Amino acid sequence: METEIDSTDPLDHLPDRREAPESSARVVWNLAWPIIALNSLQVVNSLLDAKFVSALGPASLNASGASQSFVFLIVSLAFALGIGATALVSRFHGAEQREDLIKASRQSTSLSLVIGICLSGIAAALIPQISALFVDRDGPAYGEMLRYLYPLMAGIPALYVFNALASCLRAVGDTKTPMYVSGFQILIHIILNYILIFPSREIHFLGTTMALPGADLGIAGAGWAFAISAWVSALLYFPASGRTVLGSTWRLQMIEGQWAKRILNISLPASLMTIIRVTSFAVFSMALKHTAEGEAALGAMRVGISMEAIAFMPAFGYMIAASALVGQSLGMKKPDRAESLAWSATNQAVLLISAMSVIFLVFAPQFSAIFVDDPAQRAIAIDYLRIVAITEPLFGYAMVLTGAHQGAGDTGRPTWANFISSWLIRVPAVWFFAVYMGFGSTAAWIAMSVSQAINGLMMIRLFKAGRWKGKTV
Repeated sequence: METEIDSTDPLDHLPDRREAPESSARVVWNLAWPIIALNSLQVVNSLLDAKFVSALGPASLNASGASQSFVFLIVSLAFALGIGATALVSRFHGAEQREDLIKASRQSTSLSLVIGICLSGIAAALIPQISALFVDRDGPAYGEMLRYLYPLMAGIPALYVFNALASCLRAVGDTKTPMYVSGFQILIHIILNYILIFPSREIHFLGTTMALPGADLGIAGAGWAFAISAWVSALLYFPASGRTVLGSTWRLQMIEGQWAKRILNISLPASLMTIIRVTSFAVFSMALKHTAEGEAALGAMRVGISMEAIAFMPAFGYMIAASALVGQSLGMKKPDRAESLAWSATNQAVLLISAMSVIFLVFAPQFSAIFVDDPAQRAIAIDYLRIVAITEPLFGYAMVLTGAHQGAGDTGRPTWANFISSWLIRVPAVWFFAVYMGFGSTAAWIAMSVSQAINGLMMIRLFKAGRWKGKTV
């Protein structure tokens, strides 16, 4: 591994970031729209994934839904590591400290690779035990869950690498490169899903018969499609990021204790928040298993979350934009700029989320009918979409303002807010009302909706308090 640092900056020709007049809304939008566009592709990918898996039958759909907590935990830990990279790289970029910027990006990538390899091995060893927590070991969904998760684990190290590189690129204001590279990955994933999941078949189009190859791997094909596309993406990110201010990112470095500590000081609280969120969601899913609807509610939630991602799409884009812009602004010693840009990002996100929430309230039956054939399961998915849509705007506040805190390196306070809303409100509520009182999945969706509203209100108060402005990284 090399430690050499390139001396040329591809962004040297740009105007001085400190002096150029700017419109907050335009600055935010220019950074956010490529992320939103990429998220749109990811939502399409997720919906197609759900559609392909649902075609395999209820056991595969239930296995996929039950896998979400486990997969989300691993993916979110990768994102948490990226938060440390974003906070450091964006701060150094704003302060125009290029050597530290490059050092932080390469240390983050190296650390992510090592952690990704370790986690994938540990996770693979625990798959049977974890699967048994969510589905009946003697039922058909258990075997399907194993067939899905084992191949998926092969792509986890690649996921950690390309997430670190994408985080570093966004931290320096380049959101288009991740859009192109990850967009290409999504295209490969969709094609591989179609080829690997289903058997060979013939299609008739405009009087022509064409033979489509297929591996007929079933739900295992979905796992392999993810793993292969993830490695393609990771390999493409190195040359793509090498043409930016980050330099030759393929020159990975030995991990240095001081830099690992700086990254983990930011990433560990974010990782804890991820663990809090995912474990609470896992316990929430276990509660669903004990309702009258049982595994049907789990499958409906899987479809509902995939569709709900359409509303999350702008919030996630603005969350990342706010994180990068806050970090850059604090590096420039301009906390007021950081606050202004964060609120601009939040307001734009909430406006878009509110529009999507209205659409879900009105057209929930039509959306659910696309992905769920069983009438009973479709009714559960409709309830989910309508109930959760009511508080989506407040959850938008929570997402974007959490990103703003993370860009400042303040990951502790959002973690506490998440703990209170999930473990102290959502989890007790779902077990008491949905399971103990017997109100079923409807009560579970209400508990989820109320808890995300409380999370949003807490994040608004924390951001207005302004303690994040004095955070050092």
